[in-house]
Amino acid sequence: MRREEKNTIIDSLAETLKKYSHFYLTDTAQLNAADTSDLRRKCFENDIKLIVVKNTLLKRALEQSEVNFEELYPVLKGTTSIMFANTGNGPAKLIREFRKKHVKPVLKGAYVQESIFIGENTLDILISIKTKQELVGDIIFMLQSPAKNVISALQSGGNKIHGVLETLSKKEN
Repeated sequence: MRREEKNTIIDSLAETLKKYSHFYLTDTAQLNAADTSDLRRKCFENDIKLIVVKNTLLKRALEQSEVNFEELYPVLKGTTSIMFANTGNGPAKLIREFRKKHVKPVLKGAYVQESIFIGENTLDILISIKTKQELVGDIIFMLQSPAKNVISALQSGGNKIHGVLETLSKKEN
């Protein structure tokens, strides 16, 4: 591969890193063609971009980024596939689901919500990370609960006042 081609790939990877807010580094080696095709199809269905890349080119693209990815450099060994996503837990859920029937992909590392996660043991943590929409929904739910309690209290208080006024009006007659 010529230097111009390498530079083009590095620039393309750097642009993709800027475009997506989350990415996972995985090992997909030793998957046969059918399993690889199945993984790519599941990635496409879940709006995850899967790319197999040379580690040296990926490292150079990471170095071009404005973010410090030095913690990820040690995992850039062997075969590396990158899963780009706009949801932080999407690739983790996909990996867990795919691994019910397959040995791979193995999680090497991930960059999710401006944090770096290293190793297979972080997969459960990554699965539990909530998306922005889920967090907003949780906050709205928590805000609605006290408001509903206040409205309910005001309505029941209004009924009591109404009952007291009605009783007093009947007493005068």
